[in-house]
Amino acid sequence: MTGKSRVFISYDFEHDEDKKLLLAEQSRLPDSPFEIADASAMEPLTGDWWDKVRSRMANIDVVIALCGVDAFLAKGMAAELTIAQEKNTPYFLLAAYPDRNCTKPASAMSSDTVYNWTWDNLKTLIGGWR
Repeated sequence: MTGKSRVFISYDFEHDEDKKLLLAEQSRLPDSPFEIADASAMEPLTGDWWDKVRSRMANIDVVIALCGVDAFLAKGMAAELTIAQEKNTPYFLLAAYPDRNCTKPASAMSSDTVYNWTWDNLKTLIGGWR
């Protein structure tokens, strides 16, 4: 047992994969409070896709929705966030870019905040403050 939170990263794989990789690198830092358990699938939303994602999200502690400019168009992100909401899994929205207008996934609640991506913010959000 590592004592770290197990995280599922939801992201727009067509536009923000580089940011997902950066977040994965941060999980490897010595003072990181989280480890990556899984991430968005890079496949179309067909067949038993929902069941596969539900299964992949079964043993996680929190979902990080990595919001880029086109997050509102990313159907996979919207579906993953809906699954997290249905499972009552804690989640938060993290701005992938500090200098662009990042958008929320379509299934995000109007009350959901898109937080700035800083190391201190990330550690605080993983710790449950939101």
